[in-house]
Amino acid sequence: MLSALDTSTGIVLAQVTIAAKSNEIPAFAPLLDAIEAVLGSLTGLLFIADALHTQTAHANEIAARGAYLMIPTKGNQPTLLKQLKALPWPDVPIGDRRRDRGHGRRETRTVKAITVHTPGGIGFPHAQQAVRIIRTRTTGGKTSRETAYYTVSLPAEQAQPADLQDWARREWHIENLIHHVRDVTFRENLHQARTGTGPAVIATLRNTAIGYHRTNGDTNIARATRRADRRPHDLITAVTSSYPTTQ
Repeated sequence: MLSALDTSTGIVLAQVTIAAKSNEIPAFAPLLDAIEAVLGSLTGLLFIADALHTQTAHANEIAARGAYLMIPTKGNQPTLLKQLKALPWPDVPIGDRRRDRGHGRRETRTVKAITVHTPGGIGFPHAQQAVRIIRTRTTGGKTSRETAYYTVSLPAEQAQPADLQDWARREWHIENLIHHVRDVTFRENLHQARTGTGPAVIATLRNTAIGYHRTNGDTNIARATRRADRRPHDLITAVTSSYPTTQ
């Protein structure tokens, strides 16, 4: 399944099945169609995806629908990654820096952004800014450092470094909002459904359950699931009631 998550609510807006013997890339445009069917329009939305979707066709598709894209660049796009690394980062002032503590670790995230002045400035369509984020993490006396490069199709006046910092963190939080819940709370990796449409159906039901609980204001999905087990009539009422309008 390829899913689109509303990071402000933690709810999956739409999902499409990835064809057998394929991957996520051909499913990208159908997912946009599904999101558009739910929301009515994609105009003005910002999409954040992982590096697999750093594809020229995806960037053009997003722009054609009036939306924007913030995407990391890794080894699957070596030419673009080389261009981003070669930008004059030492001459760029720090745009935003955050420090966090928790779970026995200290983390510092530093953001720099450069406006791409010429259309051919870097080899990725619709890119308005190049972004570098350095994450330094200290755990148990050991320090690690990771550098991530992004492009974003929003200009600087609409996407300041503080915004870029927040959006990048939302993309990282997808792991906790969806994958961790499905793997740990619902034990997805241990499930025996392996063939046919079974895995896709079960994944859809798990995403629906997570969305239902978050719509009700629950942040602890494990606790909400236990409560739902004790009160099945609440769920029956929710799925059988009719409403004049839907959101």
